[in-house]
Amino acid sequence: MKISLKIIIIIAAAAVFLLTAFSCAGSVKPQEEQAVDLETGDGQSLQEEPEIISDEKGNSITGMPSDTVPSEQGHIMIGNIGDFTFEPSQIKTLRDDIFNEGYFSVFDILAFLDDNGTIDMEYHFDDDMNTYIIDSINDMENWWYIAYYNGGWPERNVYRMDHYPYKDKMYISISEAEESQLAEYYRIFQKEIQRKKDNGGKIIVPEVIIRTPGDGSMVFEDVEIEAHGLRSDIYKPGTVTAIDAVMTLGDNGEIVYGLNWYESVGTAGLVKNYFVDRINEDATYNRCGFVYEEGSFRFEGFIGNHIHIPADSRVINSPEYIEFFWICI
Repeated sequence: MKISLKIIIIIAAAAVFLLTAFSCAGSVKPQEEQAVDLETGDGQSLQEEPEIISDEKGNSITGMPSDTVPSEQGHIMIGNIGDFTFEPSQIKTLRDDIFNEGYFSVFDILAFLDDNGTIDMEYHFDDDMNTYIIDSINDMENWWYIAYYNGGWPERNVYRMDHYPYKDKMYISISEAEESQLAEYYRIFQKEIQRKKDNGGKIIVPEVIIRTPGDGSMVFEDVEIEAHGLRSDIYKPGTVTAIDAVMTLGDNGEIVYGLNWYESVGTAGLVKNYFVDRINEDATYNRCGFVYEEGSFRFEGFIGNHIHIPADSRVINSPEYIEFFWICI
């Protein structure tokens, strides 16, 4: 897909999403006590200023995670099998190599329902893909999922189900998919793990792309992404997320970044994530800011890679590319 066409598609889709959920014109809360309207740039003063961590290179992180453990009753829909509720406190993750206690993935919900006899799921772990695979649910095969956070929308994703972090107020639907479709997803996962093995267990991304209005396109090749532990509340030490690509480039002196913690954005009342608010001289304002995607070029854009998991929550294996780019809606 040509870049221009890709940007047009993303802007059109993002316009719908942002206007209904992550609208910059609405009330944005980088901190629990602060409300900022990005349309005017005005914010209420804080009784206590948010913590700001900065380094000698000019990189900065504003705000800190707060109350991120899921606690509200959740809901999951499984094809023509049924709709089910669950208590997050009862769910333990199978991926304790990724998640800290109290946190879990979409797949872990299915494993919990299987354990308590609500559904009958056969599954196995595939080392070559670094993910759990569903063999069948109630004797039916080829399952995939749609998931999105508070204020989001249904979107096609090519992302491991046991990596997708659960959050309160989340929508989850499991449905049967085409066998050929899943096979293609699995091939992408296998290629990622083979790439990681070929690099001696390191996550070395062939292309990290930054597109800004001021600097244009910057392409950094063969970037070894280092874990920074930004979301040490959710993830085990050493877990690498998409936002680590930006932080690694900052460490290397390739760019200067600013990250900001958001409690909520517009009608999305529950966000609780860091976002990239600044790269070099370009900082979020009005209806303009940075978005991102990662994965295989085969699924770039809204056909699988551009999904609304904030970059600090999106665990990566060894994608073909990571791209942060600037849009205005």
